[in-house]
Parts: sequence; C-alpha cells; structure tokens
Amino acid sequence: MTPAADHADHADHKDPQRLPLRERKKRRTRQALVDAALRLFTAQGFAETTLDQLVDAVEVSKRTFFRTFSGKEDVALAPEKELWDTYRRRIEASDLDGPLLTAYQDALIAAIADMSDGWEGRFLVSRALADRTPALTAHSLQHCAEVTDAVVATVVERLPAERGIGALPARLLLELMVAAWRNALREWSTGAGRDPATVGADDREALRASVRASFAALPAVAPLLQP
Repeated sequence: MTPAADHADHADHKDPQRLPLRERKKRRTRQALVDAALRLFTAQGFAETTLDQLVDAVEVSKRTFFRTFSGKEDVALAPEKELWDTYRRRIEASDLDGPLLTAYQDALIAAIADMSDGWEGRFLVSRALADRTPALTAHSLQHCAEVTDAVVATVVERLPAERGIGALPARLLLELMVAAWRNALREWSTGAGRDPATVGADDREALRASVRASFAALPAVAPLLQP
C-alpha cells in the first residue's frame, strides 16, 4: 500500500460517509456485532454466551457473522485487532528512513489516533474480557505473533542492506516496543478509575501520553545491556 492510499484508507476509517453505501452497511453490521458481543460476554461470560444469542441480538444470520468474523474470539478481540492491523498498515506505509525503534513507536501512536470514535471504551471492555478469559488471552497472543511476523517481514524487505538490520534485531526491537506498550496500557487502564462507559477523547489522549512516557524510558534500558 502506498502512503497516499494508506492516508485515504485512514480518512475513510475516520469518516465513514466517504465510503460507498454497501461498505457503510457492512461496517455498521460489524460494529453492531462487536458492541453486542462485548455487552453479552461481559454480562453472561464468554463461554456461556452462544453464537445464536449473539446473532439474534443483532438480528443477522450466522452466515453474515462468519463473513465478518472467524469466531467468538475474533469478535471479542476486535478493538485490539483493529489497532494492530492499523499499526501494521502504518508500518507498511512508512518510509523507515530514521531509527527503526522510532518508526515502530510513531506508528503505534498514530494508529491509536486513527481508531474510530468510541474505540477506547470498546478496547477497555475487550482487554478486561481477555485478562480473565484464557481462550481470549491465547487468541490475543497468537494475533500479536502474526502481526509481529508481518511487521518484521516488511522491515527486512524494505530496509536497505547497508542499514545492517536483520530479522532478529528487527524482531527484538519490536518486542521491546511491545513491552513498553503493555506497561503504558497497564498504567492507563488502571488510572483514574476509568469506566468503559464514560471514556472519551480525553482518555485516548491520556493513552497516547502514557505510551509516549513509556517509550521515553526505553533509552535507560540500553546501559543495562552492558556487561
């Protein structure tokens, strides 16, 4: 994807009215399924909620559901997957001409900003579900591994050989960034008694600030690697 195409994709994500009617309907159905899934999983439990209950709540068929999601795990983790899929596209559109760790970090901060309205509340609910549901934790880790593989493959393919960054350093740098992200997420999600029902734009900016603060602490790690 070219930077220009990527920019257009993000603009459509933020302004759905620019999309064709059929695509807008698909997105509305997808969002309704995510909202219903998060509500039912939170109220009844992930394992206890059936697919029949979910599709009935949105008044769609199972066929429609499976055109959009691969299963209950997929819809439960939709807010997280939206973030990391956008992150991957950001990396693909980046020129990667500066420090690689900076490119990784900037792409994540931008991806958070790219999320649709109300994402932060859905993300909090989804993360809370994952934290107490082993099946979702495993699914989340698998998706993270897939995104990591895709990003590393992009970096290795795109960076010129003279930069001297192979697959292993690229992966280790990315995993360092992910560790900083997880610390920032923990600080943000437990701070100020955040309630998914009331979070908004200010909370998203607070998340971005928490991410920046966590990233800023990374240079202090380098001296600890010395023997």
